[in-house]
Order: sequence, then structure tokens, then C-alpha cells
Amino acid sequence: MPSVRVPLADAEIEFDDLGSGAPILLLHGFPATRQLWKDVAPRLVEGGFRVIVPDLLGYGASSMREGARADMASQACWLWALLDRLQIERTVIVAHDVGSAAAQLMVNASPDRVRGLIVLDGVYAGEWAMDAIESIRAWAHADAHRLAPVLARRLGKSASMREMLAAYEGQAGGLRLIRAARDLDPKQTMKISEGLRASGVRALVLWGRDDRYLAVDTVARPLAELLNAPLVLLPGGHFTPLDCPHEVSAQVLDFVARLP
Repeated sequence: MPSVRVPLADAEIEFDDLGSGAPILLLHGFPATRQLWKDVAPRLVEGGFRVIVPDLLGYGASSMREGARADMASQACWLWALLDRLQIERTVIVAHDVGSAAAQLMVNASPDRVRGLIVLDGVYAGEWAMDAIESIRAWAHADAHRLAPVLARRLGKSASMREMLAAYEGQAGGLRLIRAARDLDPKQTMKISEGLRASGVRALVLWGRDDRYLAVDTVARPLAELLNAPLVLLPGGHFTPLDCPHEVSAQVLDFVARLP
């Protein structure tokens, strides 16, 4: 994918800018990179859309200056700044995992700029599956180089997963992932429910039937109710854009085709 690097306040964001047409913003979560969407983005481009696929700040190839934070409230501000730089006034947002926290904060702040929201295996209120990353938050800095191989074993041995985690190999990559994990803060989405409910933004919730981190009944269903959105279960685990890209792409294209 052709990549673009843009300086923002306290950061430089790297992203893919693909195709032309109405824009769709694809957001990954933790511990992913924009490679999460490698099999989805081309299908959306073929569908006639401009697809913006960034690495969140502090993840993948995007970087932050010393003292900046990779929390999702900061990500939301940076992402709006990126869209401003690209002169994109309104967009559909498709977000996975904790990237959906940034997306929900974007909707809460500027609902008039969001044509539609799709959440895949995302977060709801304070339910961020933080127990699943507690060991990463507590990881010793001296052993940061061991983190990526351990994650690769935990999350699966597929070529796609190894490619996605490659950005965190070595000591420097491991330190970035530890920092990103420690910056995650579920309190940031605990008090925006009323804003989301009142936003009027059309939404869709997609979930892997076998997601072992964020449960359908305790996270997906209440999130769909909050967003007044259909809930569609997909044949995959937590990383649905990698597990079932054809089904994810079809759902996104169908949803966008139905927007006003």
C-alpha cells in the first residue's frame, strides 16, 4: 500500500490514502497496526470509495514526541486534525477494538462530521478487556524485546498476524507497545453514552462469534443498543478484519450504500 506521512502537533502520523470517492476511515486497535485492514481496504476501494488507513499515534509506523500520550482521547483529536489536513469534512468511520473508543469520542465531539459508524469487536463504556493486556502493562522494560514473540504465540501463528505484529519486534518496538498499553484509559468512554445516544449517527456493530476478549452478551449487545444499531455476528474471533475480510467488507459496503 502507498503510505503518506504527515506531521501533526506532537506527532507524525503514517497512513495509506487509497482510491477516490466518498471517504471511509479505518481504525485499528491494540496491539494492531493498519495492516489489520490489508484485505478489507482493497475491497472498499473496488467499491468506489476513498479509504484512509492510519497507524494510530504510537502504533505501527506513526510516532509521537516525548511527553505525548497514546490514549484514545488524544487519538481522536489527532484523527480530526488529520482529516482537516486532508480537507475531509465528513466521513464514515470503521473501527476495531480500542480504536472504537477513539471513534466513539470522535462521534461524541463532532457528530455532524460522521456519516456513519461501524464498530467491530470494540469497547463499550468501561468494558475494554483490560485484564487481557495487564501483563503487557506490567512488562519489564528490560525485557521489551521478548514481547512481540510472546504476543505472536498468544494471538495465533498466521502470516497475517505475524505481519501485523512485525512493527513491535525488538527492544524499541516492545517499548512502544508497553507505552501504548499503559496509556489506555477506559474512563474516557464511561461518560459519553448520552452523547452517543443523542448523536443521531447511523451505526452498525459487527462481532466475531468466537471473540474471547470482548463478549457478545456483555459488550456487543449493550453497545448495539446504545448506538441503536443492528448487531451482526461474523464467522471469526476477535480480529475479524483478518479472520473474515470478505464478510467484513461486504457488511461495510452494504451499510454505506444505505446511508443518506
